[in-house]
Amino acid sequence: MIIEQDIIQGCIAEKREFQKKLYETLSDKMLFVCYRYCKNKEEAEDVLQDGFIKVFKYVHTFRFEGSFEDWVRRIMINTAIAHLRKKKHIYSFSSLKNIIESPQSDYNIIGRLDEKKLLKTINLLPNGYRTVLNMYVIEGYSHKEIGKALGITEGTSKSQLYKSKFFLKTLLNKYLDIELKK
Repeated sequence: MIIEQDIIQGCIAEKREFQKKLYETLSDKMLFVCYRYCKNKEEAEDVLQDGFIKVFKYVHTFRFEGSFEDWVRRIMINTAIAHLRKKKHIYSFSSLKNIIESPQSDYNIIGRLDEKKLLKTINLLPNGYRTVLNMYVIEGYSHKEIGKALGITEGTSKSQLYKSKFFLKTLLNKYLDIELKK
């Protein structure tokens, strides 16, 4: 989606009607971005509001190089990460002691889930795992960038990604086993 330049210029001029139009245009997409980092919709909505406050505050710094939507998405991600840090959720990297590895599946687990169920399953991951998984797999950050953003080492980021994939696979296998038994 391309945001028209006049909307951006209107936001730079702090005109409420353009701010409202921008919010209406991007809020659903950005709420989905925020929700990937938050435990529930209410928390995601809070992050979204904080993110848009930052967008409107710093829109004058947008250089019209690249996608405006990507610029807004980056603000939302950084706002979500700051929110997690503030609540100290980001550091709750749980161990895998209670996770029992299930047998390898011969079927495509992801292909059998709709987007909503997959998102709910991802939200079951511990906050640290979920954050690293989102940043690396979905947002395309490097481990170095993740480490810098989260205040962890590059090795910790790699480890958390590995553990998050294992944990997610375990959860998905359990979900599919339950579905097949119905």
